[in-house]
Amino acid sequence: MFENVLSTMIFLPVLAGLVLLMLPISQCAARRLGLAATIIILILGIRLAFGFSGAGGMEFSEVREILPTLGIQYSLGIDGISLFVLLTSALLFPLVFLVMTNQTKGCYGNLLIAQGTMAGAICATDLILFYIFWELMLLPIFFMIGIYGGPKKLPATIKIMLYTVAGSLLMLAAILYLGVAYHSQFGHWSFSAANLANLTLGGTAAVLAFAGFMLAFAIKIPLFPLHTWLPDAYTEAPPTATFVLSAIMAKIGVYAVIRFVIPTFEVEFARYALLLACSGVIGMIYCGIAAIGQKDIKRLLAFSSASHMGIIALGVFCMNIQALTGTLFQIVAHATSTGILFLFVGMLEERMGSREISDLGGIARKAPVFAFFFAIAMLASVGLPGTSGFIGEFLIILGAIKFNTAIGVLAGTTLIIGVCYMLWMFQRVFFEKSNERTSSFKDLTPIEALAFLPVILLILIMGIYPQPFIAKIEPAAKEQIASLLPAVQVANYTVLPKGQVSEHK
Repeated sequence: MFENVLSTMIFLPVLAGLVLLMLPISQCAARRLGLAATIIILILGIRLAFGFSGAGGMEFSEVREILPTLGIQYSLGIDGISLFVLLTSALLFPLVFLVMTNQTKGCYGNLLIAQGTMAGAICATDLILFYIFWELMLLPIFFMIGIYGGPKKLPATIKIMLYTVAGSLLMLAAILYLGVAYHSQFGHWSFSAANLANLTLGGTAAVLAFAGFMLAFAIKIPLFPLHTWLPDAYTEAPPTATFVLSAIMAKIGVYAVIRFVIPTFEVEFARYALLLACSGVIGMIYCGIAAIGQKDIKRLLAFSSASHMGIIALGVFCMNIQALTGTLFQIVAHATSTGILFLFVGMLEERMGSREISDLGGIARKAPVFAFFFAIAMLASVGLPGTSGFIGEFLIILGAIKFNTAIGVLAGTTLIIGVCYMLWMFQRVFFEKSNERTSSFKDLTPIEALAFLPVILLILIMGIYPQPFIAKIEPAAKEQIASLLPAVQVANYTVLPKGQVSEHK
């Protein structure tokens, strides 16, 4: 099992999910089976972390030929970039099965399939294999929103489907272009990310291929103005689906830019980095302001998540080690804090039948443990020093100022918006007078508290002692940034062909 640990982490939950969907078993049995599968994946992930050297390059690699004549391989591997995205998924999924006890058998089955296919997208080092997992990981989300979603689930499902399918088709066309270009330059076929990084690209075709990849990933992140599917999808989705979308799937969009776009399209990426950085900052501002006016706590968190994804993406576009390291750190920090916030909101809705902020109040007096855990996750989300959110955002802002002073200052001041609406929401929900709904609200059970406790501790540990996590990330971040240096003139980002650097000021 440990020899093929990545394949096991991919296909065990997929097979378990299919079993849940096909067998006539009870909801309770489905939850227990799903919990067992996710705990096994967590154990494998811990084993993976302890065996990971962090020296740079791919580790735990698995390579098997699928179509040798076309250069398509079943190729898996992880480095410091993918390790923590994979571990975050492994850590959070058992939590869902522990605390969300009233989901249907179909919802539990689709959750497992989503976990496996997302792990496949994270570990794939062949672009065709990545595309297959990228498409498959969307199917359980469509079913979870379309079947188990809220009253406006149909429009939300159609919107997310149209956005993602359009982006995926553009990415497929770009992947095929890269395969043809590689065959033309080297005389044989390959879709390996490592091999495609050796391509010499240029002209309009390269720009269009770059745009195809970026549009697909920008939709998933989402970047402004491609974010309009997110509020409806997050709001109408069941809590488990919202958790998957916010905690893991959005991060895979950022991860994919780092893994596949930067090494292959250095020149194009450097040329348009400033424009993409501006998109990230505009998204932070727009979604932050939109969050202020929300009356539904889940919709408020949806806009908050989109705003924070803007700063995570900004770290990638700044093209320096500080910002990229901050992005990789913040992927884990945001996934843990926002992911459990959505689970907390799901528990509120499940127990009180409402998500309206005006219907809530005084929960801190009725459920102090629930309020304490919610407060830690909320403060991490807004970047309070001593929590995981502060470290990642600090590094990103530092890198952003190094990239462009105006963008860095604007991004840093924009974070204040998040502090305002999150503290306002917390005060209304937890400290105003109780009402008929909240007077009967019960605190976390010991099992629920123990389920949340490891994630809460991780938020604090990452904020107080981040160095062990950064040490695993930095070698891969340095390798990615090094690939950009030949394409970028540091002073004014003048872009030349691969391998040349302008000296003009």
